[in-house]
Amino acid sequence: MRIPALSLTLLVTAWSANAAQPYVKLAEIPIGGVGRFDYLSVDSAAHRLYVSHGTEAVVIDTASNSIVGRIENTPGIHGIAVAPELGIGFTTNGGENKVGIFDLKTLQTKSRVDTGVNPDNLLYVSSQKQLWSLNHTGKSLTVIDAVKGTAIATTPLSGQDEGAQADDSLGKVFINIEDKGTVEVVDMKSYAVVASYPVAPASEPTGMAIDAANHRLFIGGGDALVMMDTHNGKVVASAPICKGTDSTWFDPGTSTAFASCGDGHITAVSVKGDSLAVAQTIETARGARTMTLDPATHRLYALEVEYLPADPANPKARPQAKEGSLKVLVFGPGK
Repeated sequence: MRIPALSLTLLVTAWSANAAQPYVKLAEIPIGGVGRFDYLSVDSAAHRLYVSHGTEAVVIDTASNSIVGRIENTPGIHGIAVAPELGIGFTTNGGENKVGIFDLKTLQTKSRVDTGVNPDNLLYVSSQKQLWSLNHTGKSLTVIDAVKGTAIATTPLSGQDEGAQADDSLGKVFINIEDKGTVEVVDMKSYAVVASYPVAPASEPTGMAIDAANHRLFIGGGDALVMMDTHNGKVVASAPICKGTDSTWFDPGTSTAFASCGDGHITAVSVKGDSLAVAQTIETARGARTMTLDPATHRLYALEVEYLPADPANPKARPQAKEGSLKVLVFGPGK
């Protein structure tokens, strides 16, 4: 069938508007200081980016790319999450085995809740008004009532837990077990582990994202990103990614999954139905393992730090960061 020229033009224009554009580097936001860094978290509505750094969280205005505050006294901070409808946020303070609850306006810590050993990543389940703390080396999770600020339950897990996501319609939370190469499924009502699924061909799973509308998990581990059906744990597709991944995100607006890696790259993977295809390899910086996604702007935020030259006398020693070099790299769709 011959398609009229005007119709063909409209089809091409519509396809171009919906297609994911290649990502380019848009900005750098200097943070400086000293100390380790870990996760980032974004609050799209408030235009806020939270960056864990040493014993504090740095708060950045994403409209101006400037630092506007700090959440202090968070020893061993790893994860950050916010509950805008409650006016509060949370930090996992691994150095004291607690979750801190802070006020979103004042950035002052209001209270602390005991968790298992070494709380690391976390997940806020807004439908339940609950915070789920993943206690990494403690091999457990602690569920916290976000309204009351009290612990509800602590559930043992089979290994070291990393990323987590909730499928509300199924009443389940899915948790990566890094050292077992599995995903454990926890019931939202009983807080009991009800299933365990292998993630192969991925391995040592870390980052996890979800397409809740289509009941698909995206799990990064080893050198692969896998897509898993939340109904039955079946791995329906996989794609190769960069090396040393630690963070995975999914943008429903562009149907793209992202995995950031310590080798200095982010792999962008196009999602079409139950198929995955690498769309782009984005260059970042050595050690930029963690990132976050702002689904409102489709921007990615990754952390970079410069490293000092290796010590010739001890070449296997862990590289040391250059003081004052920490910065946030901002990436977004190009024109």
